[in-house]
Amino acid sequence: MMSQTHSQLQAILQSQAPPEDVFTALLPLLGEILQCDRCFLYLRNPDNQLGKVPFYWRRNLDIPETLDADWKLEPKSLDQDPLFTAALQAKPSVYVEDVETADPQIVNRAFERENFGHRALIHAHLRQDGRLWGILQPCIFGHPRIWSASDRAVMTEVEQAITPLAIAYVTTNLNL
Repeated sequence: MMSQTHSQLQAILQSQAPPEDVFTALLPLLGEILQCDRCFLYLRNPDNQLGKVPFYWRRNLDIPETLDADWKLEPKSLDQDPLFTAALQAKPSVYVEDVETADPQIVNRAFERENFGHRALIHAHLRQDGRLWGILQPCIFGHPRIWSASDRAVMTEVEQAITPLAIAYVTTNLNL
């Protein structure tokens, strides 16, 4: 099964399909591979801080929706989010095993509870040339999660493959 899903992942990541099609196919498969409850993709223009969440997947309807299909100026509340600050500062992607016990320098528990509700997450930074174009976020609700070496390898591969697609999507959809 693992090799079949890995083959499917490779096919999606190597596809010449438009970014929208790649993201739509990728998120449910990533959810299956990582056994997570929700995956969403936040895309942004680093020049004007407009962003949106046009793509998401959730395991079932009990998991909160994160779709936000309209470009909006990033809220000031992101200043309270050390994960977002880490992404802007070109720090490596962050693997949070338990929001409730994570170092406050890494995770603002109150911000995470209020805005996302998840318990464990991967905050994957889609960056190129020191600029943040998006964040891919698989997460777990209700219990902590230890992210394995295999999970981390998959995410590194996905980050590298979809960053150019994120840039293409943003530049095409914002007419840059």
